[in-house]
Amino acid sequence: MKKKEVLVAMSGGVDSSVAAALLLKKGYKVTGATMQIWSCTFQSSVNDAREVATKLKIPFHIFNFEEEFKKDVIEYFIQEYEKGRTPNPCIACNKHIKFEHFLEKALSMNIHYIATGHYARVIQKKGRYLLKKSKNRKKDQSYFLYNLTQQQLSHTLFPLGMYDKREIRNIAKSLELPTALKPDSQDVCFIENNDYTEFISSNSNITPQKGNIINKQGKILGEHNGLTHYTIGQRKGIRVPSKEALYVVDIDFEKNNLIVGGKEEIYAKELVATDINLIAFDKLTKPVKVTAKIRYGGKEARATITPLSNGDISVLFKKKQRAITPGQSVVFYKGDTVIGGGKIV
Repeated sequence: MKKKEVLVAMSGGVDSSVAAALLLKKGYKVTGATMQIWSCTFQSSVNDAREVATKLKIPFHIFNFEEEFKKDVIEYFIQEYEKGRTPNPCIACNKHIKFEHFLEKALSMNIHYIATGHYARVIQKKGRYLLKKSKNRKKDQSYFLYNLTQQQLSHTLFPLGMYDKREIRNIAKSLELPTALKPDSQDVCFIENNDYTEFISSNSNITPQKGNIINKQGKILGEHNGLTHYTIGQRKGIRVPSKEALYVVDIDFEKNNLIVGGKEEIYAKELVATDINLIAFDKLTKPVKVTAKIRYGGKEARATITPLSNGDISVLFKKKQRAITPGQSVVFYKGDTVIGGGKIV
């Protein structure tokens, strides 16, 4: 297997386009590939990716991962909502599709590396592969990548890790890539108009049912239109007369209750995470001080992580955090190194 060969996941966006171009410039033998994962968003992406591959004069493939995506991402997404949790489908997609099935495809083609347009870095230190934040902190995407294993990291390249977005746009313009001015995608790729409730209703047996809005004492305050409309910390859409602003503090799917409270009730200092993946070391054996992030757009906060007997990790923050949300991921850092992370329960 030649280590100068790389299979680039080309989404049809500017980041993955420039990732392929940068690897070519570094002397890699580059092959591009687009993953077909969801039909309604596929054709425009493949057209853009194919144009870039033609411009760069590299081979181009299409891999059909629709069945894998349905099983590993869509079904997970719906099941989490059924349990009253708020999932992160992008993390599931990275874990199963991009860095499992896509890597398997590359290795079956005798290609040693895969590469994506993520803003992150991989380094090797003392025989261990470490995941690092990107140089561009505002665009850093290491949060989405905490599930990567040592084996996966050993086969992964992140060419954009030392660049900021403006530099990437400029490179794309200088190379006259067709995606140079293409705007970044913002919403979840498989949900049209960001309408989660409609997607869940159309793709599952879950039909939003009206139920009670209650406070923590169990007092009925009003009626909700279906629990899939809400997430922890949400204020908008709670149509209940109140002297103070009300926020979602919990979701009880078993009893179909939406539990609300004042602003102070959405803050907490502690959480438990499961489905743990550690990158910087194999096992957490004692409490460790870290910074931790409970959502991609959130800020890191000082915390202590402690191993639990069942393999989960307890996270105790120095200061209370807003809207710790079951189903989302918590990621641990030491400086610019990703320690690992897990799913909040």
